[in-house]
Amino acid sequence: MNFFDRTGKIALGSRLRMLSAQMTEDAGKIYEMYQLDVSPNWFPVLFVLSQVGALTITEIADKISHSQPSVTKMVKEMLKKDLLEKQVCKEDKRRNTVRLTDKGEKNARHIIDVQCKDVDAAVDQLLSQANHNLWEALAEWEFLFEQKSLFERVKEQRKIREAKKVKIVPYTSAFKEIFKSLNEEWISKYFVMEKEDYKALDHPEEYILNLGGKIMVALYDGEPLGVCALIKMNDPDYDYELAKMGVSPKAQGKSIGYLLGKSVLEEAKKLGAKKVYLESNTVLKPAINLYQKLGFKKVAHRPTPYSRSNIQMEKMLE
Repeated sequence: MNFFDRTGKIALGSRLRMLSAQMTEDAGKIYEMYQLDVSPNWFPVLFVLSQVGALTITEIADKISHSQPSVTKMVKEMLKKDLLEKQVCKEDKRRNTVRLTDKGEKNARHIIDVQCKDVDAAVDQLLSQANHNLWEALAEWEFLFEQKSLFERVKEQRKIREAKKVKIVPYTSAFKEIFKSLNEEWISKYFVMEKEDYKALDHPEEYILNLGGKIMVALYDGEPLGVCALIKMNDPDYDYELAKMGVSPKAQGKSIGYLLGKSVLEEAKKLGAKKVYLESNTVLKPAINLYQKLGFKKVAHRPTPYSRSNIQMEKMLE
């Protein structure tokens, strides 16, 4: 256990594999003790076929939650041991099934009626001696993994940790080039730079700041990797537009886009805005998902100066 004490929870998978290997080894000895020429990993197939009769490979895989290649391998091994036999469906010649042979039925009955009782009693003894019920814990963990995988959970924690290194600051003239380059990078990648783009990116003070807007910059460990603007609108329905959000590709996974958007919306509140507008394109799926996460909802088509815009969204501010 010293190794796992040193590694901590990152070696959870290795520890479970070690426990599984130990239990599989014991399972093999148990089958030998009962004089059964059966591999422990065949048990799910034996059990399900003893309960429902003939099934296809796909049906077996579905019922025991195994992959089809895994089940195919087990079935081939069991056919060689004369535990299974193939069967062609009379109604559909293309539907090949397998079922237990007499030998397979005999083995399955012995395992279920005799061996399983001894195993159940031994496991109950283990559970009574343990401080935690592993069987119940496994069911709970399986349920939790169905809700969110370990990969997604680690990804989430990584974002939380990385986000702590992000600082959102107001725009200054020192950020003029990065404001333009980050936006020019994503626009040129997916679309074509347009007249309105150049106006705002070449002259941010004149077309954004001096008209009552804001520009926020995201610093990651002091390096500017994201920008976003809040542009004052002369519109009867909207006060400001969230626009010109650009995040460096190397900043992915650090929640910079979300933190920028949240910061800009907070600035809009401070300025007394009631409703914020934005335009985008549905090809930018991560961006659309981000806007939805920030609380924006799709609105009916409105006139736009951008040829690339095919979706408009709004957010009501409380």
